[in-house]
Amino acid sequence: MLNEELWVISFIGRDRPGLIRDLLEEPALQKVNIVDMDQRVMQGIFVMSVVADFSSANVTAQELEFWFQKRAAGLGIEFSFLPMQQYRGRRRSKKNMHMVTILAKDRVGIIRDVASIAAENNINIERASVTARGDIISIEFLMDFADCDAEGCKAKLKHDCEILGLDVVIQDLGRSLKEKRLIVFDMDMTIVDFEIINKLASFAGVDEQVKAITEKAMNGEMDFKESLRQRVRLLKGTPVSTLEEIARDLRLTPGSEELIHHLKHVGYKIALISGGFTYFTDVLKNRLGFDYAFANELEIKDGILTGEIKGDIIDADAKGRIIFRLAELEKISPDNIVAVGDGANDCLMIKNAGLGVAFNAKEILKKVSDGTLSRENLIGLLNVLGLAEKEKEML
Repeated sequence: MLNEELWVISFIGRDRPGLIRDLLEEPALQKVNIVDMDQRVMQGIFVMSVVADFSSANVTAQELEFWFQKRAAGLGIEFSFLPMQQYRGRRRSKKNMHMVTILAKDRVGIIRDVASIAAENNINIERASVTARGDIISIEFLMDFADCDAEGCKAKLKHDCEILGLDVVIQDLGRSLKEKRLIVFDMDMTIVDFEIINKLASFAGVDEQVKAITEKAMNGEMDFKESLRQRVRLLKGTPVSTLEEIARDLRLTPGSEELIHHLKHVGYKIALISGGFTYFTDVLKNRLGFDYAFANELEIKDGILTGEIKGDIIDADAKGRIIFRLAELEKISPDNIVAVGDGANDCLMIKNAGLGVAFNAKEILKKVSDGTLSRENLIGLLNVLGLAEKEKEML
């Protein structure tokens, strides 16, 4: 194949059924081989570019261009012919491709800002597409990290995007293409919009002591098992009626109920893996339709909390193991699982899943995750999973 026989032909016009057929019929009749193609519709405008090989064609590029000139008005398109050799950039034999999803409230300059960060770090953008949902915009970039220290550049991209108020999730292209089948969520401060143990502590009058221990545990400054035992001992004597009252008013994180509804609707299995308590995960399982729920069981005697936990404690190690257990139960790979959490206790869960997302998270979790979602963008997980268009169809 001679380079001078390769041409880029671009078309733009009003979208209509049959337009691709009408544009490619004459090239096919003249044995012009289409070796690459990108086509999409934006706001009702049809845009298509093809790489055409004329090495075995019955016509030259100039003759086909003349044919389109005569018929452009009838076809309702504008077009251009450009010689590939004159415009082609570098071609790499080895790439390091990642799918980068940006989520934010729409504003002028977001794409420019991300492109600037990429350019400063020698990251090449190969493709970009935009999806809007209300005032939230999602931009999906296909980026090549081959010309930089990939891990360092990913960390810099996440850091700089966060400074700009942009949520970002970075997936290795190969793993991003693997179908996701099960989504795992932490409960407190992820699905539920508060720490339930802090609420219990408030009713018991030990809120300051419990909050201090919780904060240390979430920041990785204290062993989770010991921190949980200490906090639960402070709850000794709390009546079950207090748990019932809190359960009746479980305030959900904005967007969580809608997100789970759509995930269930398109066939995902969903699970809760919580370092909290079964009393509340059971309520959420029934309310939202979770397929699985794992949490710690409070010991209750005569309607009163004893201050102890029954059985093994679900800590970070246990959460990580449950990812593999769920994969076995569903007969899928851990790469088919997405995990979403907010604290240090979620680190192994996030790392063991095929896609790990830190939600409104502590710094320790951000470092091991594939990306972050801020509190107002939980529903944006649909965009990260490529489900935004399906979600629109259901509205």
